[in-house]
Amino acid sequence: MKYRVLIEQDEEGVFVAEVPALPGCISQGQTRAQAIENIKEAIALYLESLEAHNEAVPPPITEELVEVGA
Repeated sequence: MKYRVLIEQDEEGVFVAEVPALPGCISQGQTRAQAIENIKEAIALYLESLEAHNEAVPPPITEELVEVGA
């Protein structure tokens, strides 16, 4: 499954990753690559917890990037 991940750098330079489709699924890292690896682990654990509690797994979000000329 693929999930959209939003990554922002905070005021201290830490990269914060969040998964909008999975409320509360947030992680961070000192680098963008580290944040991505950490959020992958967080997503896996989040989905594992949902399944263990017989809760529905939210479908992944799909999106398109559209370029608009100025």
